[in-house]
Amino acid sequence: MDFTFTEEQQAAAEAARAVFAGVAPDGVPSPSLVPGAVADDFDRALWTRLADADLLSLLLDPAYGGSGLDVIALCLVLRESAKVLARVPLLESSAAAVTVQAYGSEEARIDLLTRVGRGEVVLSVAAHGRTGHDPAELAVTAQRDADGAWVLDGVQTAVPWAYNADYIVVPATAVAGDAVLTEAQHSAMAPVGTDNVLLALIPRVHEGVVLAEQISTAGERLAELRLDSARIAARDVIDADGAWEGLRELLTTGTCALALGLGEGVLTMTGEYTGKREQFGHPIASFQAVAVQAADRYIDLRAMEATLWQAAWRISSGATGALPSAGDVAVAKIWASEGVRRVVQTAQHLHGGFGADVDYPLHRYHAWAKHLELSLGPAAAHEDSLGDLLAAHPLG
Repeated sequence: MDFTFTEEQQAAAEAARAVFAGVAPDGVPSPSLVPGAVADDFDRALWTRLADADLLSLLLDPAYGGSGLDVIALCLVLRESAKVLARVPLLESSAAAVTVQAYGSEEARIDLLTRVGRGEVVLSVAAHGRTGHDPAELAVTAQRDADGAWVLDGVQTAVPWAYNADYIVVPATAVAGDAVLTEAQHSAMAPVGTDNVLLALIPRVHEGVVLAEQISTAGERLAELRLDSARIAARDVIDADGAWEGLRELLTTGTCALALGLGEGVLTMTGEYTGKREQFGHPIASFQAVAVQAADRYIDLRAMEATLWQAAWRISSGATGALPSAGDVAVAKIWASEGVRRVVQTAQHLHGGFGADVDYPLHRYHAWAKHLELSLGPAAAHEDSLGDLLAAHPLG
């Protein structure tokens, strides 16, 4: 495998490093210091700088003011953002925008994409289902009305940046207009009639849309999104095959990039600390027990990196393989969800009391890592998914 980045991808990463150089991790709001959400909004000043550096339009075509780059470039930027705990909806807005570009109506593309690239419109995605453990597309049902619009009902949990986004992309299962849900089907949100999955662009302020505040492990303001006969025009609904699958894989791969960047930031911090902290007249980094633990975490990060770029390359290139791209994404999730947890736990151990000191930034990284781990889900679940793929696509 050749993971050499193109000049354009490297330029995107360099631009990101320049923008994020002004973010101080110890100045990021701490969930340990406030009883509720750390802030009512994301970092708007940083968002403006990202727009000025053309980093909000990386994946958009030049026709919409974008750079026309790929998922790998976005992951490189996300990696840099996580090193400094940048509080911006870069992943969600970028993933939603490129999905609209690839599958959305011409009206939606013209109306949204240029403004998204300039940072004037913010997009988010509801991808966690009713509980965070069930498929998101089964949490909401959609029926056509007599005028051709779609009427959505259901609940999505833990929607990021919902209170600050202008539109939320919501997956839903299309059901027959005269379908009647049994009590068991309603509780499980099982699809009835067709099994088509739609993506609806829902305005944050809209009739039939209610947000209920939730707080993430990192202290960020999430929302439970409740839809009660929310009527969405056909131009704002994507019903193309593969749209939801592609968006879901992009969100997952981007989250793995965030986990990698956070882990690298933490290991760098740990190396600097253990190189200065002395016991018995020597830096603790020179002790074999410390060095071995740090080396193990370095191996975790390199595995996270290799599997991330494999997944990002499969999505970007559309290359075929023995397994669908979902297999590469599953492997990346396995390493990211386990790896980011191990890295921060080892860092806490090697920092001793400083790891829990709220005047030191490590506790912020620990909270963010836990949020990413929970967002990705347990490695065992991804191993089951990978096993199902292997069973369905035997390797010859």
